[in-house]
Amino acid sequence: MSSSLFPPQMVVRSRMLYLTWVPEDTDAVRGLVPAELELSDNAQCFINQYVVDSADHTSEFEPYSLTYAGLDVKGQDSPQGISGRWWTHYINSNADMTEYAAERGVPAQAGGETVLEVKDGVLTATTSQNGTPLIRTTATVGDDIAAIGRGQLSYLTKVDGQLTRGLYPFVASLAADWQVTNMEFLDPSHPIYALRPASPLEVTWGFYSNDAAFCYPGGEGPVQA
Repeated sequence: MSSSLFPPQMVVRSRMLYLTWVPEDTDAVRGLVPAELELSDNAQCFINQYVVDSADHTSEFEPYSLTYAGLDVKGQDSPQGISGRWWTHYINSNADMTEYAAERGVPAQAGGETVLEVKDGVLTATTSQNGTPLIRTTATVGDDIAAIGRGQLSYLTKVDGQLTRGLYPFVASLAADWQVTNMEFLDPSHPIYALRPASPLEVTWGFYSNDAAFCYPGGEGPVQA
């Protein structure tokens, strides 16, 4: 069954916590990436926990929440020099968007719920699937805007066995005084637990935005050997 949605799709005003970190079990995460892709030297993982509150903030999607995660890889950087990224998990609340992503090789799964709450300068981002909490990330965030992030992100998938890269343009207002204070992977029985962080937590990059815009997907094409 094919999706009724046509690419590309645009999203604006999403609320988004995005970060990278060093994992505890490097052997486990290497096993999640195709052999033809080389991981970053520190095998760093990425996650994006985000919420789109209104259909008016999308070109065709309904409101949804999404957590996706995976590994940074070498040799597939975006034009701005951001590392290419291989998706390992993609947990979505919206059936139509799940189908749309799966057609493009994304490991999309339904039954997801991502909740972002900010209280007294503390952000809590919780990802669940089928009612079971999987990940809870806590960060401090300020009210001011530190900078505007813009550029493209490079994501890798496989479609019918062909390694494919998409460039996803984004523009986001980045909150000041941002710092991750805790990251918990809550369910050892779920496959995403393989990405759990090392202790002590080592966050290598990231941001929080309450006003992030992007296109989905970007310009796609086969990866050249």
